[in-house]
Amino acid sequence: MLLLHRNILKILVTAFAVTLFLSCDSKADDIRRLSMKSDGPVTEGRGINLKYVDSGKVTAHLKTPYIKNYANASFPYEEFPDGIEVTFISEDGKENLITSNYAIRYKGTNLIDLQDNVVLFTHDSITLKAQQLYWDQSNSWIFTDQPYTLILKDGSRNDGDLFDSNEDFTNFVSLNNVAKQYVKENTEDL
Repeated sequence: MLLLHRNILKILVTAFAVTLFLSCDSKADDIRRLSMKSDGPVTEGRGINLKYVDSGKVTAHLKTPYIKNYANASFPYEEFPDGIEVTFISEDGKENLITSNYAIRYKGTNLIDLQDNVVLFTHDSITLKAQQLYWDQSNSWIFTDQPYTLILKDGSRNDGDLFDSNEDFTNFVSLNNVAKQYVKENTEDL
């Protein structure tokens, strides 16, 4: 009879311990979430040098001295408070470079907000300078509502108040712009 009581006691203690273990395990995520600072970054990195690869080819090369990742925010984002330099490489090997002194990438919308001394150099020698530039990665579209300067490889310029454009500047809309354009005279048809 004593042996029966010991077995029952062992079973009860084991069942109680398993119940405690399982209930603690299901609450572990809740406890971790509560213990995290909601206003601080989840991760931080210094001296970042990333290469994005698609199908074995490097498609972008990102460099930044400092990144803060706010993945737990209600609207997750990555902040680059000390600037960013990104080289984009097309399928045919052409490179475009963009730099800015500050940037934010919103993960949910794939929108990048580049600020303070934004400069874009394209593979075909177009230079775009602005104080703020938005890049919609999902739609391959860039735009700003701030003054900008666009310089073409022949020295032609376009200064304006705002613009919308696709990434290769073949569909470009601008407002209140002043331009200087160089045109070659064709004397062969005269």
